[in-house]
Amino acid sequence: MPSEDLELKLGLETTRQELAVAFGGPEAKKRASQPGIVPMRATNKLFVFSDPHKSKENGYNFDGWSEGDDLGPVFDYTGTGPIGHQKIDGLNGTLLEHEAQGLELFLFISDGYVKPGGAKKQRLVGQMVVDPINPFVERWDYDETGALRRVYVFRLRPVDLDQTDMRAEDAVQPAQKTETVPLPKAPAKPGVKSKKTEKHSKSQTTAVIVDGERLVQRREGQLVTAFEEHLAKAGHTFASFQITVEGEPGALTPDLYDETDHALYEAKGLTTRPNVRMAIGQLADYRRHLKNPRTLRVAVLLPSEPTADVKALLKAEGVHLVYRAETGFAGFPLPKVD
Repeated sequence: MPSEDLELKLGLETTRQELAVAFGGPEAKKRASQPGIVPMRATNKLFVFSDPHKSKENGYNFDGWSEGDDLGPVFDYTGTGPIGHQKIDGLNGTLLEHEAQGLELFLFISDGYVKPGGAKKQRLVGQMVVDPINPFVERWDYDETGALRRVYVFRLRPVDLDQTDMRAEDAVQPAQKTETVPLPKAPAKPGVKSKKTEKHSKSQTTAVIVDGERLVQRREGQLVTAFEEHLAKAGHTFASFQITVEGEPGALTPDLYDETDHALYEAKGLTTRPNVRMAIGQLADYRRHLKNPRTLRVAVLLPSEPTADVKALLKAEGVHLVYRAETGFAGFPLPKVD
């Protein structure tokens, strides 16, 4: 099928074979049989295919529209790699850097079959862009061998909401049970190349993204990494958890758990009252799902010393304070439990 007969617009229902012939160039047949992330470099396109049924078989339980945020809706899309820890390279790297590589990203959802026994029907959701502020989150799930492994869930934003097929049935599915899974110590997070935010038209939800928000995200990550190094030098072991809640989509992941001190930390990239208040609420939510919550100490990790009244707020709520100082981290180690 020639490309001029297959328009990537709202309402399109097609097959991977048709897309490959229309946009795949000389290697069309190979393109049709690739995994869920398919570059069509001959036409500067990148197609990603979300298959709810196949995803569940491969241990992917995170695909779908999430709650989104102040910047608009977000579609969570699990990267490729069905066995073992996923990596940010290969096709996952192509998805992460699709804009830098000049590839327009289009999302499809598997939606039935063309006919009984025929090819899977692919419904176009719309043109998307990987969120430049927080392009992906780490999640943990079991692969088909039963091994706990890390997966990368990319956060895709619609380029034009008016040309996006958003359906309630495509939302992230709620968890079947409440479960707290201790996570193995993860390796250093892969670097995300910095790039300036492109300008978009008014219909594009990414237009309000600013570099300042992305900078706060990086500061928070750098703060946690620095504190992990501080803990290691002090002889402490640390990890985190993934908490799923029955009837709710997605997962909760605290920033850091100090196994040595049985202490849970929530980090913030800014030392402001709204950020501290948010951290207090998150810690209160997390601690309910961990073992021995009565003896668990909780602390807010900040990049600098807050005001006296914010300190008083933390003390009143029974939350410890640790912040970065010239010679290390003030407030660490936490006071011993009586």
